[in-house]
Amino acid sequence: MGRGIAYVSAVGGFLTTLIDINETQLKNAEKEINAIFEKGVLRKKLTSEKMEAAKRRLDYSISLSQNVMEADIVIEAVPEVIEIKKNIFEVIDQHAEAHCIFATNTSTMSPTEIGSFTKRPDKVIAMHFFNPVHKMPLVEIIKGLETSEETAHSIKRAAEQMGKETVVINEFPGFVTSRISALVGNEAFYMLQEGVGTPEEIDKAIKHGLNYPMGPFELGDLVGLDTRLNNLNYLHAKLGEKYRPAPLLEQYVKAGRLGRKSGRGVYDYRGKED
Repeated sequence: MGRGIAYVSAVGGFLTTLIDINETQLKNAEKEINAIFEKGVLRKKLTSEKMEAAKRRLDYSISLSQNVMEADIVIEAVPEVIEIKKNIFEVIDQHAEAHCIFATNTSTMSPTEIGSFTKRPDKVIAMHFFNPVHKMPLVEIIKGLETSEETAHSIKRAAEQMGKETVVINEFPGFVTSRISALVGNEAFYMLQEGVGTPEEIDKAIKHGLNYPMGPFELGDLVGLDTRLNNLNYLHAKLGEKYRPAPLLEQYVKAGRLGRKSGRGVYDYRGKED
């Protein structure tokens, strides 16, 4: 997700630094982002001149504390594990200037709780980007209990400058989109578990019958089945039984079948190129 966010940020005109603690991951990120740039030019989504200008605005670094010192907005995109997010926000709160806004890219987690890890909860907000970021038009913006209207307006303007449609909502577990998406994805696993149809048939029915751009299994494999399971566990704890994860989904994750990133999820991607 961080790679896609960095791409749309640079294309939108922001001086952008993508940060990762792993240099190999950073090199892979640069390679992937450059491929998105090339495809964008090939498909006439942007000109060569705009591509080169955006590349000049984009930098890569392994130093979090040093780079946040100069930032106006920090968008965190680490895994959906509250302990990891806590560590990140404590570090950036220590090093960022007082005016800097902190946004967490999350599909379920509480910006109010994350804001409590800082001394500036009024400047903490959630930005829920969708995967793939450079193709999906929406950013769901979620205000926490302490989030100021000024922060919400600033983030809305930033997302719009990135070329995104926005909705601004108040915090509740799962927000709007994740509550619906989690139910659809989980129900698809229950149907697969019950033998209602093959993954291909279920995905095709949802895409063509309900006009979804991707089937629930295609989407789950893209975002990661472990991420989907984490989200469902969180929603199950907060909102009750209707979000209990399907046993088959839990089995896939235990087996290491996490989706595209592991080479195999519901579908098999080994030996295949995107």
